[in-house]
Amino acid sequence: MKLFDTIPTERPATPLLDTLDTPAALRAMTADQLKRVADELRAYLLYSVGVSGGHFGAGLGVVELTVALHHAFRTPHDRLVWDVGHQAYPHKILTGRREAMTGIRRYGGLAAFPRRAESEYDTFGVGHSSTSISAALGMALAARTQGQDRRVCAVIGDGALTAGMAFEALAHAGHVDANLLVVLNDNEMSISENVGGVASYLARILVSKPYLSMRENGKKVLSHLPGALELARRTEEHVKGMVSPATLFEEMGFNYVGPIDGHDLDALSAALTSMRDLEGPQFLHVKTRKGRGFLPAESDPIGYHAITKLETPDAAKAREAEVATPPAPPKKKYCSVFGDWICDMAAADERLIGITPAMREGSDLIRFSKEYADRYYDVAIAEQHSVTLAAGMACEGMKPVVAIYSTFLQRGYDQLIHDVAVQDLDVTFAIDRAGLVGEDGPTHHGALDLSYLRCVPGMVVLAPADEAECRAMLSAAYHHPGPAAVRYPRGTGPGVAIPDHLEPLPIGVAEPRRQGQGVVLMAFGSLNGPAAEVAERLDASHINMRSVKPLDRDAVLEAARAHELVVTLEENVVAGGAGSGINELLLAEGVSVSVLNLGLPDVFAEHGKPAELLRDCGLDAEGIEAAIRQRLG
Repeated sequence: MKLFDTIPTERPATPLLDTLDTPAALRAMTADQLKRVADELRAYLLYSVGVSGGHFGAGLGVVELTVALHHAFRTPHDRLVWDVGHQAYPHKILTGRREAMTGIRRYGGLAAFPRRAESEYDTFGVGHSSTSISAALGMALAARTQGQDRRVCAVIGDGALTAGMAFEALAHAGHVDANLLVVLNDNEMSISENVGGVASYLARILVSKPYLSMRENGKKVLSHLPGALELARRTEEHVKGMVSPATLFEEMGFNYVGPIDGHDLDALSAALTSMRDLEGPQFLHVKTRKGRGFLPAESDPIGYHAITKLETPDAAKAREAEVATPPAPPKKKYCSVFGDWICDMAAADERLIGITPAMREGSDLIRFSKEYADRYYDVAIAEQHSVTLAAGMACEGMKPVVAIYSTFLQRGYDQLIHDVAVQDLDVTFAIDRAGLVGEDGPTHHGALDLSYLRCVPGMVVLAPADEAECRAMLSAAYHHPGPAAVRYPRGTGPGVAIPDHLEPLPIGVAEPRRQGQGVVLMAFGSLNGPAAEVAERLDASHINMRSVKPLDRDAVLEAARAHELVVTLEENVVAGGAGSGINELLLAEGVSVSVLNLGLPDVFAEHGKPAELLRDCGLDAEGIEAAIRQRLG
């Protein structure tokens, strides 16, 4: 295998890979040819991600595994279900999308994750983790019911086995009659340490045809001797348990094999070919290295989880030719505003506890995790647990802060209602990635949180217009003696100076920003920027609403009575969102005024840059102005 220390800036020669329009050709290749394909695939993956940017390390780690899977299984007839779509770039390259990879995650290009509408080889759409075993089990049971000769394989990894849903599926799968193979891609970001050469040797034996034949024939013979079959089963189980982490999965009803070297293509092909035809639930444990083949990524798998696209030589020359201008002061990311705030608040209040479901880097809890290690809990990919863990801490007088993405909180919604809100517990939710997040697409857009939070009794929901408001709202939510959420977007704010103090904003108090006539724009959070532009163009009034729940009742009613048209603006679906709250208030108070609710439409937005998506949704300044002018006639 060729090792790389830099990302190729020119397309590498991939003569054998270029002949593969579908993975069917892999099944006729020799072992040496498969290894050549793997080498070419890794080189092309490095090049294409360098051009497009995107998820990086996980894909490099499953190159050999992807080749072996498509070699062993009759895809797409056999179902291959990927977990954590970060792993699926090599799969996309091998399944007819090679030349489109340089446009992945771009507006109109390939999706960042497997997607059913994109290819028949993408059997299940993914984005969030830990869904593969449940989905694959459903496919296997459907095949059995339909009498189909079809094999189903779930590939779970990159930490996804830390989620409770994966274990729920394993517990079910081990006790039903389904031909399901679960492949654990253990890339050292997952469940176990390398257990050495003895286990690898055992794994080779366990998937060998002589062993499998002896095992099945032995069952038939021993079944006639009272107690002998059970003794043999327990003996086999204990031998496996001494040298591999087999016991857990065997007890759940799986035939466990592994761990084997996930970069040994010969061993992988042999194991997958043997296990493919076995009856009942099977579990193959594969050890891989995240970032395999690219030395910087191997040494820093977290830092190289994803990369931005490389600058082309022509672009670099053009940049150097430009007249040098003083760089603008860097704007702070909202997640960094949160990261600084939680450290400052922790210094002021020893009751503060920080909790995150595997998003330490994304939520910028790195400094907090080091400075307040005894008050920091990363619960892994277990969003439901993170919320109820916070509830338990709040019961004992602590002040938990849950740092979580908008779409990840969807997974803990029942816990938010049942365990936090019903008991009116003092839990603060710092909700990152609210609104349209960009290239990750519909599975990651925070388009629903205002709707699903606003309907929860007793919930406080705040939406900052800038970095300073974000810090002050976090303090306000923290000091509120019940459940409260601050939702903020991905990326940087408008560049407002951030104060050092921890003074909270008053909850439920809006900020009038411009007094105009005829039209009033009531904007929530990120859309205050375009609202200000439109208000100037139309000589309209502009109110930064700040609080989604509770609303500033007096400000809304006063503005509605003084204007002919009320326009609500939010980066959330219109259905049930902040604008709906204003509609409900006006109706309850008997205020008759024309209202225009602008927000995300009733469709799942595609992937692309946020500016492109906002334009398509009519939520840039031009789109907002056009909608208002159309309403005014």
